Amino acid sequence: MNQSFDGLEQRPGTEERRERALTVGLSLDNRDRELVYEHLEELALLADTAGADVVDEIVQSRSAPDAATWIGKGKAEHVKAVAEELNADLIIVDDDLTPAQARNLERIIERRVIDRSGLILDIFARRARSSEARTQVELAQLNYLLPRLAGAWTHLERQRGGIGLRGPGETQLETDRRLVRTRIRQLKLELDRITRRQQTRRSKRDELFKVALVGYTNAGKSTLLNQLTGAGVLVEDRLFATLDATVRRLRLPGGAECLLADTVGFIRKLPHHLVASFRSTLIEAADADLLLHITDLANPYWQQQLETVREVLQDLGAGDTPVVHVFNKVDLVEDPAVFAAARQHEPALFVSATRELRLDELLEHISQHEKKGQRTYTLLVPHARYDLVASLRRVARVLDESASEEGYVVRTVLAMDDGGKFLEELKKAGCRTQ
Repeated sequence: MNQSFDGLEQRPGTEERRERALTVGLSLDNRDRELVYEHLEELALLADTAGADVVDEIVQSRSAPDAATWIGKGKAEHVKAVAEELNADLIIVDDDLTPAQARNLERIIERRVIDRSGLILDIFARRARSSEARTQVELAQLNYLLPRLAGAWTHLERQRGGIGLRGPGETQLETDRRLVRTRIRQLKLELDRITRRQQTRRSKRDELFKVALVGYTNAGKSTLLNQLTGAGVLVEDRLFATLDATVRRLRLPGGAECLLADTVGFIRKLPHHLVASFRSTLIEAADADLLLHITDLANPYWQQQLETVREVLQDLGAGDTPVVHVFNKVDLVEDPAVFAAARQHEPALFVSATRELRLDELLEHISQHEKKGQRTYTLLVPHARYDLVASLRRVARVLDESASEEGYVVRTVLAMDDGGKFLEELKKAGCRTQ
């Protein structure tokens, strides 16, 4: 289950042949044609990360997506002709297809067709290293696969009336669906156990200020983590080079310490089931006391990428966490208008992680937040002391709360000036951090 949908895992000692791919985008009434081409550029980078070379790109203009084939039957025939001429192995569509649309396109084009979500899932399957990441990827893959199982048995639907042939396709399909649903339940339970272990680990770090690096994929988060902490995290000029969260101690000016966490990069049109599966990894961002939003200022579409990250943070419940905008790769930017636009996002810092430019200013900024900032705690309040939950609501910012067998789990933000004393009082009353 942990391998890619679209091919067998590579055997050790063998070189995987790079596939040839066509990318296909859809422009609605030609209003967003330039943006579609920009999306296809990113899709080509994703394809490269997955091990494919894009040999051509095709854009179809329609007033609305075709319900049967997404791009229309005539355009699908055109894609088939181009694929045959260029000897393309597969077609990559820059959107999510319904199972029926994918099947219809494959019948017409006579090539494998994958959509954007399928491609991203394939990359994540290749890049997952830890048991946690592999579990998250498999869960996302199965949630993606479940509604697409019907296509595997359509060859039996046409066998009507034959003795012994009534319904075998449906029977096998239901068997497969049941097995997939069972595996999904198992994976969810495993992720729940992972989340609880993470909560235990984080509870031991509550005394330290927590900072999380967030940003669009390939913005330079891992490079910055390495420069600041010597973490030795993999750095590669490809999308989604790292998937696992990495946490390191960082010494600040003046001698104080904080925890600096690198998180998986975001991307536009990130599959919702992938966000759900990786919630335990992304919770490093949701639980941080300060977010460093890393943006590649040299990317011509940095403003759209910044908004994408902001939307994902809102979905994760981290929309109210203090944010410092860190614009990276400034050594590659010459246009003053770009810097002027970036300064609209306050507070804004300008650095180059690779050249170690202005990293001392970044450390000083983190130090200032650490001194005056707030910290997030997850508290377990005994059932018999529910009055403490009411007290927390009055004197602190409660992010969320839920009931468990042991008590009430409350995630709250305490200001550093009086938060330590208040926390000690809560512990004396029977509360404990998770």
